[in-house]
Amino acid sequence: MTAQIRTQVTVPLRFPDGYSTSARVFTFTGLADGREHLALGFGDWRTAVTVAANGGPAPLVRPHSECLTGDVFGSERCDCGPQLREAAERITGTGGFLLYLRQEGRGIGLYAKLDAYALQDTGLDTYQANLALGHGEDERDYTAAAQMLQSLGAPRIRLLSNNPDKAAQLAARGIDVTERIPTGVHLSAANARYLTTKRDHTAHTLDLPLTAVAS
Repeated sequence: MTAQIRTQVTVPLRFPDGYSTSARVFTFTGLADGREHLALGFGDWRTAVTVAANGGPAPLVRPHSECLTGDVFGSERCDCGPQLREAAERITGTGGFLLYLRQEGRGIGLYAKLDAYALQDTGLDTYQANLALGHGEDERDYTAAAQMLQSLGAPRIRLLSNNPDKAAQLAARGIDVTERIPTGVHLSAANARYLTTKRDHTAHTLDLPLTAVAS
């Protein structure tokens, strides 16, 4: 299935810490899951795409799954908000795309994610809680992300992510991931167990201090 760019518009952005940038925001038709995913082109993304098409370095791309609690409200139970902020600045500096994917709670939805939080408060980890609710550990599918990249003319990318599953899924869907670049480690007292579980259970690239592992 082929996706097409539906609309594109420039949106100036300002983050809570004062960092400002601008994004070319794309909407699409024909996405496999029918959801309203967005692509944000940061920096000189046009040149980055052209250079890659001519055999040069691929544009930097972060597929970022929607997280209302972290992205909007600043929840410290996860590292999503800081990763979004980091990605905007890093991609602006090199040229590329942030794919904002409507896959709240690893694909289980907002209410179910909050139900999972309640189970985590009883001692389950983030993956155990999803399973206890009858969901998969991670229900995200990156077919639409691959479609978006193809329609943007970016079938070769440098992937900004700690998650090896994103690289594997995109590669399986025809995207050439030339390099996987980890994000920073955004550790807080509230998310130490969460980050440690991601590192140990699903091989996320997270260089955590020993104090986080022990907590």
